[in-house]
Amino acid sequence: MIWILLLLLILVVFGFGFTMQALWWVAAVLLVVWIVGFAKRGRGGGRRSGGSRRYGRSRG
Repeated sequence: MIWILLLLLILVVFGFGFTMQALWWVAAVLLVVWIVGFAKRGRGGGRRSGGSRRYGRSRG
């Protein structure tokens, strides 16, 4: 009976360690994606509205 409890405890600890390792990899990938997105956007302040589009046509 004690061996079954010990085996269950080992499986739980192993599963928790594997989950934490996987979460670290997911966090690292999301950080890289965020940095790449930030670099592509540039220093525009994150505005997505086409402010310069308004002055593209000449009236007259």
